[in-house]
Amino acid sequence: MPRHFIDLSVALRGGIPSDPPPLRPRIEYSDHRQGVPMFQVLYPGLRAEDLPEGLAGAAEDVHCSTHSGTHMDAPWHYHPTQDHGMPALTIDEIPLDWCFRPGVKLDFRHLPDGHVVTAAQMEAELARIGHVLSPLDIVLVNTAAGARYGEEDYVDTGCGMGRQATLYLTERGVRVCGTDGWSWDAPTRLVAQRYAQTGDASLIWEGHKAGMEIGYCQLEKLANLHLLPPHGFTVACFPTKVYRASGGWTRAVAILDSPSPA
Repeated sequence: MPRHFIDLSVALRGGIPSDPPPLRPRIEYSDHRQGVPMFQVLYPGLRAEDLPEGLAGAAEDVHCSTHSGTHMDAPWHYHPTQDHGMPALTIDEIPLDWCFRPGVKLDFRHLPDGHVVTAAQMEAELARIGHVLSPLDIVLVNTAAGARYGEEDYVDTGCGMGRQATLYLTERGVRVCGTDGWSWDAPTRLVAQRYAQTGDASLIWEGHKAGMEIGYCQLEKLANLHLLPPHGFTVACFPTKVYRASGGWTRAVAILDSPSPA
């Protein structure tokens, strides 16, 4: 049966509000003519006229975090330990078996910005789409943020997953989940407002910190989740292997079996 691919990743791009200002990536582009001096360093004695049309190779110099663009967070990002005291996995230690699994899409686009999803809401959405979670299912959450990527309000848009919602997934064997929002948790600015009002530090990163109890990975800044069916597809999301890192850039892709022509 032919397969259909849906790209779930955003392009790593500078100059757009993809992150809070201090965290935005910067990319310096060198075209083929600008690449000539580097070739001349690599190949002493080389003259520009020796190259086809006087052109060398294009390249880019990227300044960014391992959490720029579509990426996977490792348990080490959340806390030094997972599973009640075991050393937390870094991104180069994540089992590849976690990263190529059946996918499930939960639709929370109707929830308001800053809403913290509960375990009961997770359960209700799974019941609505008629899916029972299996261990190692990859659960992707479609929020209102996906439609705002690249816009000034992106980072503050969408709902987030709370501690109990996250544990609802991980207690059932989910080890990779994801969102089209900037964070798995509710938007940081809105959580900061609640913290300022209550002084309750447990509100901060409550979804992330659930990894202290059961280690898991999360994908952030996904794209095109609205194009996915609720289930019946496979997700491939292998992170870049950065030594001892808290995260890695990821080309996440959904793979669907296309129906045969009638």
